[in-house]
Amino acid sequence: MSNIIENLDKLFPESFDESQKAKAKTLFYKQLSLFAHEYYGGKMQTLPKVPIESLNWFNAWYTPGVSAISTTIRDNNDRSFQLSNRSNMVAVVSDSTRVLGDGDCTPPGGLGVMEGKALIMKYLGGIDATALCIDSRDENGEHQPDKIIDFVKMVQPSFGAVNLEDISQPNCFRVLDELREACDIPVWHDDAQGTACVTLAGVLNALKLVGKRLDEVKIVLYGSGAANCSIARLMMEDGAKPENIILFDSKGALHRNRERYKNDPRYYPQWKLCQTTNPQCIDTEEEAFKGADVLVALSKPGPDTIKPEWVSLMAEKAIVFVCANPRLHRGHRSRRLPQPGQQLRLLPLHPQRHAAGLGPQDHRRDGCLRRTRHRQLR
Repeated sequence: MSNIIENLDKLFPESFDESQKAKAKTLFYKQLSLFAHEYYGGKMQTLPKVPIESLNWFNAWYTPGVSAISTTIRDNNDRSFQLSNRSNMVAVVSDSTRVLGDGDCTPPGGLGVMEGKALIMKYLGGIDATALCIDSRDENGEHQPDKIIDFVKMVQPSFGAVNLEDISQPNCFRVLDELREACDIPVWHDDAQGTACVTLAGVLNALKLVGKRLDEVKIVLYGSGAANCSIARLMMEDGAKPENIILFDSKGALHRNRERYKNDPRYYPQWKLCQTTNPQCIDTEEEAFKGADVLVALSKPGPDTIKPEWVSLMAEKAIVFVCANPRLHRGHRSRRLPQPGQQLRLLPLHPQRHAAGLGPQDHRRDGCLRRTRHRQLR
């Protein structure tokens, strides 16, 4: 099977274009995923890290010896990070309301993705993680952010950090902000802070390649969910000018006249961006894309969510990050329709490892989270 995966491109008919290959790969990997998950019964398991040379060792690892661990931690809670696996344990918490591009998958429907996060943490960082998919619905079937907040507060004594994952907006904003203030351990939202960090790094590197500066370029952010709201915030903190940024949601561009965000306090991140970006109140994609230097698309999956005629309006040496999941926004490269003389630089999707300068040999196996209150990314 490994040989098939490594040589998958060679199995397609020569008549397949890049768009057909992408679709075929998606279908193949979905079927392979179903087969492999059923065969192995999921991706993660628990294994002991200590030697058990005989049954007598259970007197030390468990009762009566373990009583000394309990009383030591009782007298000094910080010792839990040295005397248990807490310093290397992350809770991957989700209510499964925004799973990849599939929307609300019900609480257990998110287990595959959350176990996937645990697998990545273990493989790339040596970090142990547990998937915790919770039911945040009330008696009326509405998802309540308070349920997630209360749950994380209750389980935080067992973990060194919390990774929030696939929580739909607007609940995700309040959950993250409140937990970062209330918890004694690091709490981050992967879809917001994680995506924002690697995207900013990728954009900065791309701008160096094309000889442009962040404080001079025009930026279009297509989509106004947790990811692009955080990307906009980090870009502005790193020097991008708010007046040069235009965000879009499914109804149009964000600006100070958008009543939806003004009148709904749950969307306070979007309303803040409405007040600071796009002062010209540009409404249409055609006007926004004209002369734009950077496009970051984190919206619904395509095809043709980003239209080729929009891209053709962008500036010379334009940078395009199309990051929809799981289907690509763009199809065959010949459909990009650049204007005469225009150069369009294409960069890898989800450039986490490229942005960080990591190669396959750079796997860090020995991760350790410390209890000291981390300076968290804001």
